[in-house]
Amino acid sequence: MSRYEQAREIYARLGVDTDKAMEILKELPVSLHCWQGDDVTGFDHDGPLTGGIQATGNYPGKARNYKELMEDMDKVISLCPGKAKLNIHACYAIFEDGEFVDRDKIEPKHFKKWVDFAKERGMGIDFNPTFFSHEKVKDGLSLSSPDKETRDFWIEHGKACIRISEYFAKETGVPCVMNIWTGDGFKDIPADRMGPRIRYKESIEAILSEPFDKNLVKPCVESKVFGIGVEAYTAGSAEFTLSFAATHEGCLPLMDNGHYHPTEVVSDKIPALLAFFPEIALHITRPIRWDSDHVVLFDDETKEMAKEIVRNNALGRVYMALDYFDASINRISAWTTGFRSWQKALLFALCTPNEKLKELQNKSDFSRLMILQEKIKTMPFSDVWDKYCEVCNVASDEEEWFEEIEKYERDVLKARN
Repeated sequence: MSRYEQAREIYARLGVDTDKAMEILKELPVSLHCWQGDDVTGFDHDGPLTGGIQATGNYPGKARNYKELMEDMDKVISLCPGKAKLNIHACYAIFEDGEFVDRDKIEPKHFKKWVDFAKERGMGIDFNPTFFSHEKVKDGLSLSSPDKETRDFWIEHGKACIRISEYFAKETGVPCVMNIWTGDGFKDIPADRMGPRIRYKESIEAILSEPFDKNLVKPCVESKVFGIGVEAYTAGSAEFTLSFAATHEGCLPLMDNGHYHPTEVVSDKIPALLAFFPEIALHITRPIRWDSDHVVLFDDETKEMAKEIVRNNALGRVYMALDYFDASINRISAWTTGFRSWQKALLFALCTPNEKLKELQNKSDFSRLMILQEKIKTMPFSDVWDKYCEVCNVASDEEEWFEEIEKYERDVLKARN
């Protein structure tokens, strides 16, 4: 009997079907974010990264153009089990033959190569307007700016992104999640907290007035507690975005687990939102003390987030996307580690006897509940993970797939410097 067969029997004693768990996970799309490959630089500007975010490090091999970025993403996909979806920012519009338009004028044609890339690989596409790293972010503000000309520019950008999102969905046959996030805020205590939020609200409403098919485009609003240079106040706070989504039909709340106070956890917020919203969205990252966008690991909160999605039968209601960028280590390794870690967390959740645990809680049998929860931690999960990787035709051993990355670094990445 193989190690997996033994593990399958052990899990079966608790009512868990590991074969079924793997079949479910194979078909779950997880959005792979393009911005890990070039430190959120994009193709439409040469300036620094702004908007309260920062990429640290200068590891060699950064993608310098769309061809290199796509090549790197292909490498990552080849090393990861499961089903990937493409997630891109508007600043990754592809201009050729000397053409260039500003962000308020971008069109579907500027993303055709991304569509071709996705369709060739059977992937859907998610999208993000880029409200940062641009000269028309005035005094750190975009959609909440007191300057109407500034707001109008960014509203037109948002409307253009709605049209592009619908184009993605029609071309790929997969709904496009379009996430609205800005770093609008102030470094020090503001004299007016409400004014920017009213302007922000009206600007998002103006963006969403652009006609679109709600079955194809899933607009989201994402909060932020603070960022570099906006430590005192952000217009898009958690209360603001949640209230906006709750009062605007067809708009989803998007939670990034790096965008809350250190004692808050998104795993607890997931079931709270699922009690009210038909669908929600996640940006999955790993904060260390703040929204530091560290590579996702198989850690406690990552596991708890996956558990809440699975145990609440919400796999069809939660749009899952990765969001981190580390320039201090090999970017391909960072991408791969994060994607595989989230896959691992989902599989762990699918192999958890959730119904048995709920039954014990409902009986107030908390002693047995604690014992079983502890038992699960040392069950032969690694054998199930190894089998899942085998089923998906990728290496399960970290050393094995990292050797592939080291070879890619020698053959491809080093030639870019």
